[in-house]
Amino acid sequence: MTEQAAVRADVWLWSVRLFPTRSAATTACRGGHVRREGEAIKAAQRISVGDELRIRRPGRERVVVVTRLLSKRVGAPVAREAYEDHSPEPAPQLLAAPPRRERGAGRPTKKERREMDRLRRRDESTGDH
Repeated sequence: MTEQAAVRADVWLWSVRLFPTRSAATTACRGGHVRREGEAIKAAQRISVGDELRIRRPGRERVVVVTRLLSKRVGAPVAREAYEDHSPEPAPQLLAAPPRRERGAGRPTKKERREMDRLRRRDESTGDH
């Protein structure tokens, strides 16, 4: 593999396995979920070694610094060497399993559904997914 001066953002994100498909990486770029130096980048923009990318995923933000350019998908061990991960630790509540109703408890009542909706809205407004 020859070293390049710059690679498309969506290709690099897919190559280092931060997204499962290139189209998912492109969609994230279009949605403004990938930023370089605070600015949203387009999928076709070129990234180079030393760029810091912030990738927002549901419930977590990844902060990576590009250390190597890849234009083809590689194995996971090689992919991990292509960037330095400076991401903050995920919130502990994200690691815990969501609460479940006991088997056989039936459908939630209207009152219980409203309580669950209130909790979900509160979590979304505070960013505590």
